[in-house]
Amino acid sequence: MKVDAHHHLWQPLRGDHDWMPDGHPILDRQYRPADMAPHLAAHGIDRTVLVQAAATLHETEYMLGLADATDWIGGVVGWIDFEDADQRQQLERLARHPKFKGVRPMIQDIADDDWMLRADVAWAFDAVADLDLCFDALGFPHHLPNFHTVLTRHPMRAVIDHCMKPDVAGGAFDAWAGGMTRLAQDTEACVKLSGLVTEATEDWTPDDLRPYAEHALSAFGPDRVMWGSDWPVCRLRAEYGDWHDTARDLCADLSPADQARVFGGTAARFYRLE
Repeated sequence: MKVDAHHHLWQPLRGDHDWMPDGHPILDRQYRPADMAPHLAAHGIDRTVLVQAAATLHETEYMLGLADATDWIGGVVGWIDFEDADQRQQLERLARHPKFKGVRPMIQDIADDDWMLRADVAWAFDAVADLDLCFDALGFPHHLPNFHTVLTRHPMRAVIDHCMKPDVAGGAFDAWAGGMTRLAQDTEACVKLSGLVTEATEDWTPDDLRPYAEHALSAFGPDRVMWGSDWPVCRLRAEYGDWHDTARDLCADLSPADQARVFGGTAARFYRLE
């Protein structure tokens, strides 16, 4: 099974994508399963994981509806309000859906860097663990110490989105690499080989991304790395096929078995895709 472990489909007219620039020619438009299907066919993708992009339950319900109608959407990562403990009931309800796999709070957009350490949100991490769901960790390199605290404190199945968005454009590496190594050594978290291209400059080359990809693969190992397109956000720097082929090039030195893990096996196991 070949898996795209991270992509989005959205309808901006619903009005809950607060981060989206109004009128943006790439982002501010509807993306439907029919828009993505040709890319999957062109690159032999069998299943995908559809990930939230709005901090609302309404979007989660919308994504589950798309998954119900689309065979190749193997899993959905949604959202609940971590600041409302009464939403455990919502999480329990969502967990009964066969394609609901976990949650992702939009930590990169929260002004308080220590939000994830607050006592009033701890219940949600515990609930994710109790219900055997997945946690997608979305943040920036400066969040790495706090994610280390959270992931060592709460025994969740966790994956680090977009390699924690290293500053590829600025060439920042050492602090990011150290934080990622500590997460790899001290937790059982996986990492998504995704999002690197949008952290690079407009004239990026594969060699700009290579040190970051190689470190993620070295620190976590191919059995804990999963490729994701981050489509359509990746279109800010590259089309689907360009990023897919670049990621293949970045993994070219791996054995065929390890490449199969990165491009399908790890995600299928982690998200328990059928």
